[in-house]
Amino acid sequence: MSFLTGLYAFAFYFAALVLVAGLTWKVVQYARTPAPLKIPTTPAPITGSGVVLRMTREVVLFESLFRGNKWTWIFSWIFHFGLFLVTLRHLRYFMDPVPTPIAFIQPFGIYAGFAMVLGLAGLWARRFLVDRVRYISSPSDHLILGLLVLIGCSGILMSFVVHTDIVSVKAFFLGLYSFDLKPLPADPLLLLHLLLVAGLMIIFPFSKLLHAPGLFFSPTRNQVDNPRERRHLAPWAARFEQR
Repeated sequence: MSFLTGLYAFAFYFAALVLVAGLTWKVVQYARTPAPLKIPTTPAPITGSGVVLRMTREVVLFESLFRGNKWTWIFSWIFHFGLFLVTLRHLRYFMDPVPTPIAFIQPFGIYAGFAMVLGLAGLWARRFLVDRVRYISSPSDHLILGLLVLIGCSGILMSFVVHTDIVSVKAFFLGLYSFDLKPLPADPLLLLHLLLVAGLMIIFPFSKLLHAPGLFFSPTRNQVDNPRERRHLAPWAARFEQR
């Protein structure tokens, strides 16, 4: 085993540990945070099935963002849909044999990288061109967007310009499962791409990217609008009422 293979294997083991542990900690923290008020954003559903439908529209269509700003919605949806297809395409590196649905998505996923970068470019541009957005943008916002753009661009370059040995790349990642490390190609662009991905995994639980799981814990979205029919009582407040 070469030093390079061992170094990247350690990087991905560490990144996976931080990602899983960090996400678990944040989700538990979200779940334990009390919601003392009934504050669903109106018009809100009055049944549990209505809440499920509303959350589905929010996750798939970005409904509230569409109502708020059409240009932001367009670029955001393009980026997220492109990222979704790219992620599905990359699952082939972690599966053997590759399931039929993942194999079917390959021709679409290879071009989804362009959509991903295009969406990111639009979202990044608004942080420079829109005064109120530029005012509230922090260096971490630009860092995350830049990191995602570099990941997308390096992936596109490997797909269309500087090709790498994807068979060896797949063998490397499959070997991580069984701790049977296989040589990783020493292509500079591949090493940069993987290093950026590992960095993204590490910072994910501590960044604004946590809006992904955080959406499901937002009381303005996940609450039923039934304050007259049923009194809303936070668990910590219910203990005091029982005394």
